[in-house]
Amino acid sequence: KLQFLYLIDRRTVQHTKMPVKVGINGFGRMGRLSFRLGYDMPELEIVHVNEIIGGSVHAAYLVKFDSTHGTWEKECEDGDDGKHFTVDGKRIVFTEEKDFRAVDWKGSGVDIVLDCTGKFLKTEVLNDYITKCGVKKVVVSAPVKEPSVVNIVMGCNEEKVTADHHIVTAASCTTNCIGPIIKVMHENLGIETGMITTIHDVTGTQSLVDMVNTKKNDLRRSRSGMLNLAPTSTGSATAIAEVFPELKGKLNGHAIRVPLLNASITDIVLNVKKDTSADEVNALLQDAAAEGPLAANAEHGPIMGFERRPLVATDYTNDKRSSIVDAPSTMVVANRMVKIYAWYDNEYGYAMRMAEIARMLVKRNFVA
Repeated sequence: KLQFLYLIDRRTVQHTKMPVKVGINGFGRMGRLSFRLGYDMPELEIVHVNEIIGGSVHAAYLVKFDSTHGTWEKECEDGDDGKHFTVDGKRIVFTEEKDFRAVDWKGSGVDIVLDCTGKFLKTEVLNDYITKCGVKKVVVSAPVKEPSVVNIVMGCNEEKVTADHHIVTAASCTTNCIGPIIKVMHENLGIETGMITTIHDVTGTQSLVDMVNTKKNDLRRSRSGMLNLAPTSTGSATAIAEVFPELKGKLNGHAIRVPLLNASITDIVLNVKKDTSADEVNALLQDAAAEGPLAANAEHGPIMGFERRPLVATDYTNDKRSSIVDAPSTMVVANRMVKIYAWYDNEYGYAMRMAEIARMLVKRNFVA
């Protein structure tokens, strides 16, 4: 009887465990959507936002109202002191420090920071969150290409994360799109080489109208993002080698920025080692979407989807999956050249992975 009571008490303690407090540095597209998607996760309590532009009034307004993803059901209001805003009456501390080291993360009780600035991509800087700010874990919204950092593509390599990893990343939105496809093709057919083109929506790194662009050293991004198709670079194809080291030097690609606000599509062309057909490729992808590490589990929602209907970009707005195969477009030439289209909501799906990675660190008891 005593043993039975102990088991019930232990389960109760686990169920009522206090959430881990989270701060967000950078309250742009990724920061605000990660805030929304992580807010109701019982393992997380978002308590602090740091953003250098717009103040708390813009933070409250833009997290509530979103032209692409719709109006959030929560009530968000600016505080009257410029130092906080509220979500359904709950106070969120707001600061405006350019140097994250000057933010009192510890005073807010923050154990995990989601760094959504896109600016701090070296461990010599990011380590200051741990050593100088009292934070325990950092999740970065861009790849950090250093051996001590795991660039996580959920469903593909999250098992590499240990309690000793204090800095992790969610890689990039496009890496999360192509990663599941690469995983399935490489494990089943073997990949010799590949080329990837992402047809990517406009982002804040482009100019709205023709003007000098100070965010990227790319002349094409200085042209109007709302009027032009603009070839540009993407690091996603080479970054995939951070997930699959054996493919280093075998994959590359470009991006084409298009004048749409949401839902991108990636054209993946692979030379594989085994003879195959479009039907076999689709069957492999459909099976992987339905069962296994790319399907929903205790740590993440569904990662890969498989769609036979003739859908278009707007049908994928607010899709939380990382990659959705456009099955009617799958092609195979000469038995070994495979072409796959994969859709993704490059904002919402990626922000979901950011929140899930933070939650995963908590569930694994890595935040201690």
